[in-house]
Amino acid sequence: MPFPSATPIQLPTRAREDPITLSTHQVGSGPAVVFCHGFPDVAFGWRNQLARVAEAGYRAIAPDQRGCGASSAPPDVTDYGIADLTGDLVGLLDALDIERAYFVGHDWGGFVAWAMPVLHPERVLGVAGLCTPYMPFPSVATHLRVVGGAVERQYVAWFQEAGIAEAEMDANVRAILTRVFRTGVPLEQVLRFALASGSLDMNPFRGAARWPVLGERLGSAEDLDHYCRVFERTGFRGGINWYRNIDRNADEHPALGTQPLSLPCLMLTAEWDPGLRPEFAEPMRALCSDLELHLVEKVAHWMQQEAPDVVNQRLIAWLDRVSLRA
Repeated sequence: MPFPSATPIQLPTRAREDPITLSTHQVGSGPAVVFCHGFPDVAFGWRNQLARVAEAGYRAIAPDQRGCGASSAPPDVTDYGIADLTGDLVGLLDALDIERAYFVGHDWGGFVAWAMPVLHPERVLGVAGLCTPYMPFPSVATHLRVVGGAVERQYVAWFQEAGIAEAEMDANVRAILTRVFRTGVPLEQVLRFALASGSLDMNPFRGAARWPVLGERLGSAEDLDHYCRVFERTGFRGGINWYRNIDRNADEHPALGTQPLSLPCLMLTAEWDPGLRPEFAEPMRALCSDLELHLVEKVAHWMQQEAPDVVNQRLIAWLDRVSLRA
């Protein structure tokens, strides 16, 4: 089944901002499952999941989230806080006349999905995280400490000053995405380059052309071309603005990542993810009373594209199990 075409869904207007429209792909019927993409990604990143989840008896929904793809991209950095991102998902449910849904999040979308049961518990049936565990937002200062305070060597810190990252990244879309959307390799191969200069470099978005092309291409050449067309049109500003609210999110919502969760939770970690290490999910065992946790071996950060059969099997089995109790 081809990836479903997008429909622009206008969300109910909130007083403080112009109307938001989310370009939304959906297929199937049954309990709703909302897929939340990360960075740099759009709903297309779930192309291997939507049809399979729909075939299993669910209504699979994947929006381009705020600032990304064909969805609205408000102008102000402060329009991209976690309250805005989760509020959009509530508005999407309202627009689609859905009372409650399961939320599946990857990368930054994982933080959004895990925030839903804390900020909007009445709308959530369960949460599944890919790579991103239920944890507090790591501060910009925490990221900087890893690289000894060198802003240009840590991408989250480098993203903070408006205009700097966009100026370089928007001019190098294909070089960046060619290196981002790759299959996993053992961590020692990644670290070998990251330490090649003698100082740890954790910023593959700066000077992307100097980074090696590791692993194999994820998906087809046409898939990569699609991603390039999207980001050549939109630039990276919208997604980068999510990162510019990390410290604000932590200050305004201290319960995120610390409040115990009693609803059904699924966590899939990736053995070779260099940033979101599998051990980061271990504290979830004490925080999530209904937790199913699995390690997906020999894959890296883009597990839903690299190992779609494994991810789909785990996700659908979990949905089937917990939906019987809903």
